[in-house]
Amino acid sequence: MENIITSVLNWFGRVSLPTINFIDVIEIFLISFFVYQFMVWIQDSRAYTLLKGILVVLVFIFIAYIFRMNTILWVVRNVASVLLIGLIVIFQPELRKVLEQLGQKKIVASIIPIDAGKEVKERFTDRTINEIVKACSEMAEAKTGALIVMEQENRLTEFERTGINIDSAISSQLLMNIFEHNTPLHDGAVILRGNRIAAATCYLPLSDNMELSKQLGTRHRAGVGISEVSDSFTIIVSEENGKISVAENGRLRRGISIEQLKQMLVKTQNKKVIDNSKLRQLIKGRIKNDKKTRK
Repeated sequence: MENIITSVLNWFGRVSLPTINFIDVIEIFLISFFVYQFMVWIQDSRAYTLLKGILVVLVFIFIAYIFRMNTILWVVRNVASVLLIGLIVIFQPELRKVLEQLGQKKIVASIIPIDAGKEVKERFTDRTINEIVKACSEMAEAKTGALIVMEQENRLTEFERTGINIDSAISSQLLMNIFEHNTPLHDGAVILRGNRIAAATCYLPLSDNMELSKQLGTRHRAGVGISEVSDSFTIIVSEENGKISVAENGRLRRGISIEQLKQMLVKTQNKKVIDNSKLRQLIKGRIKNDKKTRK
């Protein structure tokens, strides 16, 4: 036992830890920041699917390396550079977009909010609320059926892929035109992400809740179904009677008024005012305390 302890102590004695200075800390912080931004970009773009495919290929190459499949390894070595250039060409629009977003961001202000002031954080703007309310009011009056799903924390990418990508600003005219009778996009659901219409004609899971009224059609069951598998806020306009219903957390509220709908959208908006000038306030507070001490 003593020999084991002595060997362990000798091993730790030979281990030399690297010295870390202030520049190393800054370097680690910057690398972490850019890696995080890269992962966020991958999650919000089609590069996420590409990343999963690359991981599968890397696992396949690792297996080939373990079992010494020399022919496969030779092919990989000779094709790797060509594939890398091909990926850059294919994803040129995404790379350009992320560079533009990086240029628009105030990186220094986001890292060190010295004089950032107050910042309003919200899922969507007041204009979006007004446009949705106006569209629902017009469609309810005209008895135009509608199914509008508003994304919150849980991303609805898998349901978005079942429809047609739109990626357009939200307007009452566009929503009413989508759900107009006999138009190519009127069948299915519209998914809203923030202040944009992400996709239309999306297929949603139907609810199996036996407590729902038998009078409810597919549109209402789909609205409840998506609220059971996500935290989405769904608005349903009945084609038969023009009544507005809302589905959230697996529950359906029928026959709500326009004012109630607006209040619920304001609640879903989750508007928060965040004071980013804490460092400035701390500095001001310290200066004031110093002045009081001197007096």
